[in-house]
Amino acid sequence: MSVERTLAILKPDCVKRNLMGKVLAHIEAGGFRILATKMVRLTDATAGGFYAVHRERPFFRDLVAFMSSGACMPIALEKENAVEDFRKLIGATDPKDAAPGTIRKEFAASKGENIVHGSDSAENGRIEIAYFFTEQEIVGNR
Repeated sequence: MSVERTLAILKPDCVKRNLMGKVLAHIEAGGFRILATKMVRLTDATAGGFYAVHRERPFFRDLVAFMSSGACMPIALEKENAVEDFRKLIGATDPKDAAPGTIRKEFAASKGENIVHGSDSAENGRIEIAYFFTEQEIVGNR
């Protein structure tokens, strides 16, 4: 296995419910190294750009509205097998289907308000991290 990077976003529901510390604790306990984080407020344009791959999906408008409804926290993470391990850590999109102990099972309220985003591939992780962070902001560079 090789060291990979992935992007997490603590979504507006996570921030509004003041669960950031608890979710970050799960991430750190999962062996992830936090390389960069910041608080942002996405606009409809920036949320739409980030989720452009879903533009034709029926949930796109609701997703953009939700992601621009409040502050969120993008986080660049690093670990061996980061993408797959992070997807396991966060659990299924719908918290009803998520495994016990996963972030979504523990904290998410619904499929639409599911606390956290995670990259779905190493390539998308690189693209998504670059969407939010410059190279100077990534403190884990070797």
